[in-house]
Amino acid sequence: MPRLDVGAPAPTFTLPASDGSPVSLATLIATAKTGVIVYFYPAASTPGCTTEACDFRDSLASLTSHGYAVVGVSPDEPAKLTAFVADQHLTFPLLSDPEHEVLEAYGAWGEKKNYGKTYVGVIRSTVVVDPDGKVALAQYNVKATGHVAKLRRDLGID
Repeated sequence: MPRLDVGAPAPTFTLPASDGSPVSLATLIATAKTGVIVYFYPAASTPGCTTEACDFRDSLASLTSHGYAVVGVSPDEPAKLTAFVADQHLTFPLLSDPEHEVLEAYGAWGEKKNYGKTYVGVIRSTVVVDPDGKVALAQYNVKATGHVAKLRRDLGID
């Protein structure tokens, strides 16, 4: 899938959250003064994804104080996300995209290599959408550990 370029319109979406309620990019943009951080991760409750989600959780107050909303997207079903949110005390929405429509639209679904094997799956990625609905930052193949700290630096928060 093609990756998003800075300045391009961000694909709109509405996906179910862990509690089953629909969450749209438009609603998130309306609640965030600076932008929306949309991060894509492979699977809830796995070690890397837990590290990344907890890093976002631990940085959420700082991110929101700088005008950002945060949302995570994975192919997990809402029930799995509900358990993940509860287990890790996450305070931002996690959205379910089992058909990969949003993942594909954002370039976060595609071919990956791991230990010499090629397969198709979630490409750990983060896209920041500005208040006008345009891509302000797009990072692909990010590392689970240390990604939020790097993102904060890239956004000028640290």
